Order: sequence, then structure tokens, then C-alpha cells
Amino acid sequence: MAHAPHELGQAGETAAADYFVARGYEVLARSYRHGRAEVDLVLRQGTALLVFVEVKTRSSGQYGTPETFVSARKKELFRLAATHLQEELDWRGDIRFDIVALTLLSQGFRIEHFEDAFY
Repeated sequence: MAHAPHELGQAGETAAADYFVARGYEVLARSYRHGRAEVDLVLRQGTALLVFVEVKTRSSGQYGTPETFVSARKKELFRLAATHLQEELDWRGDIRFDIVALTLLSQGFRIEHFEDAFY
């Protein structure tokens, strides 16, 4: 079951979105862009929490764990995009930055969810 990296990433994002929807989150945006920043998923939990999610998908764990792939620069861009979106939505509630690490297994994705992964 070989996937091109782009296809694997798309499949991972879809699996991550489904994971959150099953847990009562609402998906506000997928691949939200602001300048050079991109946030894979923007979710809302009720009226009090906005969650910005970085989705990391790997076909195996052989290059280290997916959550180690978020650089300081990526986090900085992520925060810029989040700030912009909060202004756009006039968001007054809490926000959280999560990382979802997906590893492709023969039976589908193994999903690891790291809440409050960075600030």
C-alpha cells in the first residue's frame, strides 16, 4: 500500500479530522493558510476552545517520532496564523496547539494526539 507523500499527508489529515469529529469537535478549516504559514486543522470545541492542529503523517516510525518534525520556525508560523485567525473570527475563548502524529500501519493509521504540544 504505497502512497505518494502528498497523498499520505491528505489521508492523514482526513483521518485526523475524523478522529476529532468523533470526539465532538467541529472542523472550522483544513489547510488554513496565512502568508507562509499553514495550519492543517482548525477545530472548535463548543464555544470556549479553538484548537490549531499540526498533523504529521509517516509511513513508518523509522525516522524518529512524527512529533519531532515540528521545527521552531514552523511553530512560529503556526502561532502567526493562529493569531490572524483569532482576529478574523474575533475569537475571545481559549486556544490550544495540538500535534496529531499518525503512523501508517497495515490496518490503517495509528493516531497519537498531543494536546497543548507547544505555545
